[in-house]
Parts: sequence; structure tokens; C-alpha cells
Amino acid sequence: MKNPFNIIGKLTYTYRKSIVLLWIILVAALFIFSIKLPDRLHGSGFEMDSEFQQVSDALIEEFDYPASTAIIYLEGNGVSPEDEEYKNHVASTIEKVLKHEAINKVVSPYESPGMIKGNEAFILVMFDEVASDVIDEVNYLKENVTSSENVNTMLTGSPVVMEDMNKASQDDLFQAEMIGVPAALFILLLAFGGLVAAALPLIIGMLSVLITMAVIYFIGGQLQLSVFVLNTVPMIGLALGIDFALLLVNRFREELQQKNIKDAIIKSVETAGKAIAFSGLCVFVGLSGMLFINISIFKSIGIGAMVVVFVSVTCALTFLPAVLAILGEKVNRFTILKVSNKENNWWKNFASFVMKRPIIVLVTTTIVLVFSVIPVMQSNLIVPEEDSLPESFPSRVALEKYIDAFGEYTIPSAILIVESEDEIMVESELTKLQQLTDELMQDSKVEKVESVFNITSLSVPELAHLSNDEQFMNNLSTIVNGNQTVVKVFLNVDSASKEAKEWIHEWKNYKGDLNVSFGGESKFYEEIYEEIMTKAPIGLLVVLISTYFLLLIAFKSIILPLKAIIMNVLSLTATFGILVIIFQGDYFYNVEGIYLIIPVFIFCLVFGLSMDYEVFLISRIQEYYEETKDNDYATLMGLTVTSKIITSAALIMIVITGAFAFTDIIPVKQMGLGIAIAIFLDATIVRMLLVPSLMKLMGKWNWWMPAFLQRKEKAVSTNSVERSL
Repeated sequence: MKNPFNIIGKLTYTYRKSIVLLWIILVAALFIFSIKLPDRLHGSGFEMDSEFQQVSDALIEEFDYPASTAIIYLEGNGVSPEDEEYKNHVASTIEKVLKHEAINKVVSPYESPGMIKGNEAFILVMFDEVASDVIDEVNYLKENVTSSENVNTMLTGSPVVMEDMNKASQDDLFQAEMIGVPAALFILLLAFGGLVAAALPLIIGMLSVLITMAVIYFIGGQLQLSVFVLNTVPMIGLALGIDFALLLVNRFREELQQKNIKDAIIKSVETAGKAIAFSGLCVFVGLSGMLFINISIFKSIGIGAMVVVFVSVTCALTFLPAVLAILGEKVNRFTILKVSNKENNWWKNFASFVMKRPIIVLVTTTIVLVFSVIPVMQSNLIVPEEDSLPESFPSRVALEKYIDAFGEYTIPSAILIVESEDEIMVESELTKLQQLTDELMQDSKVEKVESVFNITSLSVPELAHLSNDEQFMNNLSTIVNGNQTVVKVFLNVDSASKEAKEWIHEWKNYKGDLNVSFGGESKFYEEIYEEIMTKAPIGLLVVLISTYFLLLIAFKSIILPLKAIIMNVLSLTATFGILVIIFQGDYFYNVEGIYLIIPVFIFCLVFGLSMDYEVFLISRIQEYYEETKDNDYATLMGLTVTSKIITSAALIMIVITGAFAFTDIIPVKQMGLGIAIAIFLDATIVRMLLVPSLMKLMGKWNWWMPAFLQRKEKAVSTNSVERSL
């Protein structure tokens, strides 16, 4: 059977001009859709098909709750809501709001005493559409809701926060690219010396991102995708695209010194191309672990990242070889820096130093990693909400002020929809309902229960008597509907706290005479945590097992894949520990915790990337070992010849992802910094210290494979997987 990569190499050379032309046409056709991607992204990313969502839908459809609500927060400066100036400002604001043709439901603070507290008040603007579908209305409110001389007026609520999140994500992307791309170009210049060779990986990275964003635009027409895709896809696409192109360009320049252009292209695709395909597969498998979690943000990022991996590999195996075939010797044009080969001697000396002291190096690095792991036990995992925005954003400031002033009165911890067999307003069912509310009030964690009883201040017989009064029932339409009623529970603990989630867990299996469904903030948090804690281990286990067998095939060893997985798990856990220190230790950032998406995302992505670098290194060591059967020599030479290119690739990944640490959206900041730290640990402690020391200590056992698992040499040979280095 012919080598498929040999065929790809021949085809890309033969049809080089046609391939480049097709890519140019593809990019031109998709460009307009890529820039429209932000319009397709919406939602916090934590939507899921669950009891919480069912209750939310029922509140909208059965009880006339708004699909989304904007809040106009008012704060008097020397004036109170009783003053005429304050009242006039409220009236004027409502009048301006109602001028928008799509806004027809506004609640004034003077309609409910609970909407006024001291010199603070709020106006509710209710929409029939979900937050992601009222962008025009939100922009109208931003333009027309203004403060008066003595009444500070601010806009907030989920639609406003979501729109601010989307805009901040776009600003963050631009800011990160302005930092990461020039830094990556500088590293590429150090690696290649010439502008042409250095520019090619950047072009491949940007093309991969552009095409992926267009593809996701079309996916977004069928699936709800989170706004966080706008940051994660460019982050991954740029880093991977540049890394893959770096390997192929490096190999082509080496081959060009000894071969003609055609043979150099074929050999480069045969070797570096195969390594790129296998590396992409490792990253793809790692990211697939996110799809096991049935929450929108994980599926959004997982799908987006997997698409960009596929596009990056395809671009590196088709467009790039075609461009190189056209350029030929011109790839070395415009040399700015002279690249020295003395670096190889430095890497060789360093590797020799480590291998002469394997036990000391192993113990020292292990201690460092273990100490970095310890803070993980203190981690507090949180769901990104308005606190994802910078503290200076008006929508966040207003929401925090609103919650401080009115939260305990207006935001229930849980919203229950109680369903009876008969009409809920008949005396027998009302009696059961009262028993339920009494049981709830007896719970030590419950501060207040709001139901038809305390809203009307009527007893069971009185309510049953008035159930035939049409006007009375119309006034109760937001809490009573046929055989259903709404009960709101206010807990005396924070809605997102462990205690609140435990309360939901205890009550959600209520076995009384009425059917009870749970919604509200605490239910939302309980479902999110349970889904992640239940499904994430399954996804990660699948990733570990799949990766083990991929490496087993690549390395023809039982030990090496196991060792690689253990080292990567340890270094990734250390990364999470360092993140806890940075974000929860009050040394750098004032954040309550690590966002739930971060550990899963970093593990799935960086685990694949770590395997990527592992393949580059071990496959070259394997090549030397099979030639000499000398484990120490193979390890030394493998490290010497691969260290520069792996370090360059890692540095590019660090600067591209690390640039997002300077952005404003906190989850994106944590994600970018986390990936950068993980890659740094992998490229230094793991690749430069742990690998050589363990390879030295284990000797020939590195290559042990049981006889019954042996395969024919041609079927399993991966000698050329990493000749690109």
C-alpha cells in the first residue's frame, strides 16, 4: 500500500498553482461570513435541556413571565424617590423606553414598594424574546437611558450583560492579537532568520482561523453557540496553525539543502506532514472529551476547537506545501537574522547534565510539581456571570448595586412549579399546598416562602371561595394557572453556595402529594455542577484511554505512553494549582474562584498538545534507538535535535495564548494564562527535565512490548513520524 502522505506530497506539488488558487477562492468566498460570526453567538453558554430550563419555559408560557428583563437602576444624589424631581426622571425615562416599537411592557418602581429602598429604585423593562434576540432593543436603551442631574441611572440585566460580554469578547480578541501575533513573528524570525519563512506560519494560522470562523457561522445557524467561541477559536487556531506550519517549513528548508523542490516537498509531507496529522489527531481526541458534557459552552468550545484543528491540519497539508512548491528557494529570501547551529551544542550539554543526575532531577522536579498541586484542594469552581466582565463595566457595576440593594427581596433562590391532580385552587389541593409551604418554612436554610397564601393574605377556605371570581383569578395569573402554581423560596445562604446546592439536592426528590418541579438560581447551579462532576470524568477517561492506544501504536511500547500520560496529568494538575494561587490568592486578581469551564477546557486542549510534543520528541528518540539500540545515546540525540523546534513551537503557543491574559473577560484571561502556564511546564519541567531523567533511569524498559502485542514492522512503524525535526 502506498504511503498516503507520499501521494499528498506529489499531488500538492503537481497541482500547486491550482491548490493555491482554490484556497484563495475559498477564503474570498468565506470572508464575509467569518466577520459576521459575532452575530451568531449568544447566550452565557450554560444552557442545557434540564428541569431548570423546563421550569423557565413554563414560567414564560404558562405564567406570562418575560423571556428576558433589562433593569434600569436608579440612585438619587441628594434626592429620594418621594421627591418630585426623582418621580419626573422616572416618568421621563419610562416614556423614552416605550417609544421603541418592540418594547411595550415596563414596570415602574412606584407600582411595587419592593422596588424602592432608600434613595435607590429600579425600573423593569420586559421582553417577550430571550436575551440574545433583543440586541436592537438593548442598544436603543443604551442610547436613550441617561442620568439626570441628581439621579444616577444605569442599565443592567441579562440582555445588557450578554451584549457587553459579546462586545468585550471582540475587543479582547483584537487586543490579544495585537500582542500575540507580533511576538509570534519575532520568535519565528529567531527560528528561521528570514521574513518569508517566518511569515508563512502566521499566514497559515490566520487562514485557519478565518475559515473556521466562517464554518462556525454556518454551524451557529443550527446550534446555539456561546460567545466564548469568539475568543477560544482564534486562540487555538493561531497557535496550532503556526505550530503545524513551523514544522513543515522547517523540514522543507532542511530538505531543500539536499534535494530539488519536488523531492523536498514530497519528503517534507511524508515526514513532517505525517507528524502534523498525528498531532492533530491527538489534539482532536483530547478536545472530544468536552462533548460528553451536555452544557452549551462545552459543546460550543469543543465543536469550535475541533473544527479549527481539522482546518489547521488540512491547511498545513495542502495549502502550505503548494505555496512552498511555488516559492522554492525563495523561502529563504529576506534574511534578517543569521541562525546559528551552536544552539544544538547547548541543548546537548544540558541533556547530558540532566542524564548524569537522573535521580536528583527526578526527585526535585516531582517535588516542585507536587507542591504546585496542593493549592488545587482549595479551589473554588464558579459559573461565569456578570463578574466575568471587568469591574469598570457599567452593567456589572449596576447589577452589583442592584443585587446589594434589592437581591434578597427580588431574586428567589428557587422557583417551584407545583402541580396538582385537580385544579390547584380547590380546597383539598390548597390544603396540600399549604402543607408543602409549611414544610419548606420549617427548613433551617429557608428564610422566606412566597406563595398564593402570603401574597393574598388569605386562608385556604377564603382562597377556595374566591377561585370562581374571574377578576380575582386574573390578578393571580402570574402565580396560578389551572392545576399549577408558583412558589418562590428565599434561602438564608448564597444561591450559588454549596449549602444551597445541597438544599436543592435534598428537596428535588420531594415525595409529597403534589408534583414539584424546581427552577431558580440554586437549581441552575446545582444542575451545572452535577452535570460537570458526573460527565467530565467519563470524558476525561475516554481521552486518556484513546490517547494511550494512539501512543501505543506510535511508540510500540507499553511503558512510554503510560509515562507520558502520568507526566502530563501531573503537570496539568500543577497548572490548576498555580491558577488557584494567581486568581484566588489575592496576590494578582480579586476573583472568587476558577471558572468551571477552565479545568476541563485546559485539560482537553493541553493534554492533546502535550501528546503532540511528546510524539515529536519520542519518535526522534525512537528513530535513533532503532538504529543503535543505545537508549542513552538515542535520548541524548533526540533531545539535541528536537529541542530548538519544540521550544520554538511551545514559545509561540505561550505568547499566543498568554496574550489573552491581558484581556478583560475573566474566564478568557484564566483560560489564556492557564494554557500558557501548562505549555511552559510541559516544555520545561516535563520535556527538558522529567523526560531525559526517566528515559535514562528506565533504560531498555522504555521500549518493552509484550510479545503478543507485537505487530508486523510495516503495520506499526512510525520511524518517519517525526523526521521533520
